[in-house]
Amino acid sequence: MESVDLKNRFEPSISTLSTTCRLRPNVLLCGTPGTGKTTHAQRLCKLHSLNHLPIGDIVQKNNCHEGKDEFWDAYIVDEEKLLEQLKTDVIYGGAVLDWHACSFFPVDWIDLVVVLCTNHTILWDRLVERKYNLQKIQENNEAEIMQIVLEEAITSFGSERVMVLTSDTLDQVEENVKQISKWIEQWKPDNSTKKQ
Repeated sequence: MESVDLKNRFEPSISTLSTTCRLRPNVLLCGTPGTGKTTHAQRLCKLHSLNHLPIGDIVQKNNCHEGKDEFWDAYIVDEEKLLEQLKTDVIYGGAVLDWHACSFFPVDWIDLVVVLCTNHTILWDRLVERKYNLQKIQENNEAEIMQIVLEEAITSFGSERVMVLTSDTLDQVEENVKQISKWIEQWKPDNSTKKQ
């Protein structure tokens, strides 16, 4: 008698990851380095029992990269390998992805994209505190001023899925978490009727 691999038989492919499988939403927090993505993600995950997916850590721990760019002190992400690694973490929802970019994530994986923005002088100080080199600080600051991440989010996901929040102070972080939480709570009832 032939054995059947049930795990692989019933595992949906990347192309079938849609909101019809998910019991909870997937949220992507993005923004220039230093805008508070990890802080927001940790608070949201604790509040709603969601799964925090810090993409930078996942890239490093699972070798989802093609090496390191020594000048920028950053990994060169292998997007295909990363998406394959993330697939099982996002399929049923309840994930908060934390990454500076968003264009390579499949649209049907993400229910809400939150772009965090920070005043460029505050951002500069945060990046100095992280000990970034001057060129990296300047490049990230320029990206923030020109709203590169916001433009990428709207182009990739459409403005109806993008929420833009300012993240200059801890009070703003708390307000942002409340606003995202309100959206998460509304997503549940809005989408539960679709699954019946």
